[in-house]
Amino acid sequence: MAMPRPYSRKQALQNAAFLRVLAQTGNARDAARSLGLNRSMLTKRRNADPDFAQRWEAAQVVAANRIADPDLPPGEARVVRSAGRLQLRMPGKGRHIDLAAEQIFLSALSATANVRLAAKAAGFAHSSFYARARTHPGFAREMRLALAQGCERLEMALLEDSTPEANTHDHWRHNDPPPIPRMTAAEALQAMAMHRRPQHSSVDPDIWRKRGESSDAWSERRRREHAIERAREAEDARLIDYARSQAGAKRSEFEPPAPLVPPLEQVAWRDKERTVTEEGKGLFGGKGFGSG
Repeated sequence: MAMPRPYSRKQALQNAAFLRVLAQTGNARDAARSLGLNRSMLTKRRNADPDFAQRWEAAQVVAANRIADPDLPPGEARVVRSAGRLQLRMPGKGRHIDLAAEQIFLSALSATANVRLAAKAAGFAHSSFYARARTHPGFAREMRLALAQGCERLEMALLEDSTPEANTHDHWRHNDPPPIPRMTAAEALQAMAMHRRPQHSSVDPDIWRKRGESSDAWSERRRREHAIERAREAEDARLIDYARSQAGAKRSEFEPPAPLVPPLEQVAWRDKERTVTEEGKGLFGGKGFGSG
């Protein structure tokens, strides 16, 4: 049997809308008229497409059941496998994944790339959607595409979030720094030496090959380090350009409040809380300096 010509998206949406109305009324002529569609056009599609013809007949059966039993719960009829064969079933009292739930799940998945979260948004267990994907190739395809789109959107969001112009992580820079905790002079010098050594060292210790390091490994390591250095220089240049472009701008009314930083003297390096009990005591012991 020759396969029917594939529908365009517009034609597929027309067919779906017609079948939804037909499942409520059972009258094809009235369903087509209510949607502004030509009934003869739909009839031609029915004659050329066995799948559309079967769905047409199923919709009329569903409508007949609804007319005979007005107490039937709302929802779409679904195709299930029973005793090794497929059959059409009316919606029962239990909740089942219908087209609306599918669309909610796929839409949420395209935004989160998280199957569990998207399933919760649709009101079903994530295992139910995995089971549906195993038995419905079309839904499996859309689930795969939604997941790929979600991952791509999150990646793009992270890239946008990381640019200097994003202003996402720089709120702290618009506030006065917190007081310096008490520390000894030796501790202050050690902290500065640890963080400024690469900038002030006359010789980069990593420029030489390490013991046991091959020439290829050394070259690759130096290539990566050089690329990171160039990327940081480019980011610093963008920061400078952006700061210049924002010079003279008025403070926004939506400026976030200053972050609530606990007294740094009380911050412990471990889980145990540190308490400074003696006046002038350094954070690590010894005579301290700086504001408290």
